Amino acid sequence: MKKIGILLVAVLMLGPVLPLLGVAVLMNPAAKATCVTGSLAVGPIPDSLTATTSDGITVTLDRTQLGHAAMIITVGSRTSGVTRDGILIALMAALTESRLRMLVNTTAYPDSANYPHDGDGADHDSLGLFQMRPQSGWGSVADLMDPTYQARAFYGGPTGPNHSSPRGLLDIKNWQTFSLGEAAQAVEVSAYPDRYQTWQPVAETILTTLTQSGGGGSSDSSVPETTSVVFPLPAGTWVKTSGFGWRVHPITGVEAFHAGTDYAAPDGTPILAAADGVVVFAGPMSGYGNAIIIQHSVGRQSVASLYGHMWDHHLYVKAGDRVVAGQHIADVGSNGNSTGPHLHFEIRQGGQNGQPVDSDQWLAAHGATDLTDPGTTTTGCYTGGN
Repeated sequence: MKKIGILLVAVLMLGPVLPLLGVAVLMNPAAKATCVTGSLAVGPIPDSLTATTSDGITVTLDRTQLGHAAMIITVGSRTSGVTRDGILIALMAALTESRLRMLVNTTAYPDSANYPHDGDGADHDSLGLFQMRPQSGWGSVADLMDPTYQARAFYGGPTGPNHSSPRGLLDIKNWQTFSLGEAAQAVEVSAYPDRYQTWQPVAETILTTLTQSGGGGSSDSSVPETTSVVFPLPAGTWVKTSGFGWRVHPITGVEAFHAGTDYAAPDGTPILAAADGVVVFAGPMSGYGNAIIIQHSVGRQSVASLYGHMWDHHLYVKAGDRVVAGQHIADVGSNGNSTGPHLHFEIRQGGQNGQPVDSDQWLAAHGATDLTDPGTTTTGCYTGGN
């Protein structure tokens, strides 16, 4: 992970360690006005799903493939201008190109195998769910081995990472007038343009199975399996100032156990959700100033993440909101028991009241991506909860 070149003011944090109260994630307030009406919330992900293509071929998708589908749905529902048809188009494209698998390409890019993946492909220099090509300008190998990045790139538009070159779906004029297969082809520019339409029935089955309406004040708090893990601060903005474990508390002067990791960063630096999940707490918490707690399912294990010391009015989510990895949920502050602007970050195995673990080690063990452009990761639309 990258660190800033100049030393920020050393910061230590936290008073008494309190049990986590739940899981919470915040939304970018500037993005709320661009949310589409009737966005979709992903519910529980089944272990498998069987569906049939339009030409009668039956396919069975496993939990990993459905997890990628859930991410594509979630990113689409949080991207202004993407309709339900737009999400279907993205699912059809990923089904056609990779069968919803994150594919490396060890022939063209041997280093792609260093990233989490579901198999090895061999189509030119294509990578990932949508088989995007670095040589065509879609992004670097590191970019394209991030499934969330690929989904954002496929949808494109003002918040897409490629700024309309190559074109994502939203960059194609009048894409809504195309058939779904034609729209997928317009993005993918495949040598086999007729393949995509075949997968529409499968995409419809996936979307219907994994989602429910997000607009009716649903109290459903099911936690979807996360599709990626990211570092909670943007690359190049932070420096670690206090680790996990016993230390002399910087304010009380008494030796105490530090249940998280402190990262000094400039006041107002975006704080990012470390994984997909559901916010269970967002607000004042003794010692932490303001805090957010998010409940996650990572590797089908319950995990909670906590983010502390934000200023009042710098929380952009509320309890019940669903978030995706990399979503801008809050800004760095210095509220509570704090000596300067920083993020106090905790991971607890087992959920909100689980055992705290070393968050640095946990992030590394789960291949946390170091994002460089968090401002366009998601639009932060509200898609569920109460």
